[in-house]
Amino acid sequence: MAAPPSSISISTTTTQPNTVSTSALRSFFSRLSSSLRQSFSQRRPWYELIDRSTLSRPESFSEATSRIRKNFSYFRVNYTALLAFVIALSLLTHPFSLLVLFCLLAAWIFFYLFRPSDNPLVLFGRTFSDRETLVLLVLFSIIVVFLTNVGSLMISALLIGLAILCVHGAFKAPEDLFLDDQEPPNAGFLSFLGGAASSAAVAAAPAVARV
Repeated sequence: MAAPPSSISISTTTTQPNTVSTSALRSFFSRLSSSLRQSFSQRRPWYELIDRSTLSRPESFSEATSRIRKNFSYFRVNYTALLAFVIALSLLTHPFSLLVLFCLLAAWIFFYLFRPSDNPLVLFGRTFSDRETLVLLVLFSIIVVFLTNVGSLMISALLIGLAILCVHGAFKAPEDLFLDDQEPPNAGFLSFLGGAASSAAVAAAPAVARV
């Protein structure tokens, strides 16, 4: 009697991609959180930002632009935090837009960035390649952002936040310590951008390699 065919275990195939994806996701958020904490630790004292004794009306437009440039350089981490607060507040007052953005982010994370390369996307019985998945996500993002109120909400919140920062920067007279206590160009929020970008690149390397 012939021996029955040996069964093929698929537990490794089904569990390993999920483990890799979860590990990459945790690594990405861990690096992002570390970059945020490191950047926020380089903020200026908040009392310097709201010190009323340093507020004065600029005498000319050129002086206002000079003040804005110096204050943006000195308070760049604080200004970035305030801008993020304005955008977050706008999203919190519009729960539907916040939910849509979360869904859009989740779609990018689970359908492309951290999806295992050997687990193609299948929709309506059709298997999509990595390039087709990328095109679908880009088109879906454009539709969500520009054909709903999400795009207008983000743009209006960004403009309002920038207007507030420009008014503050124009009316706050820079002090001499601004010139003596300048950080290198790659410090502060720019270092956060570099760290977050490198973290995203490392975490999403498998997805990029597929395209």
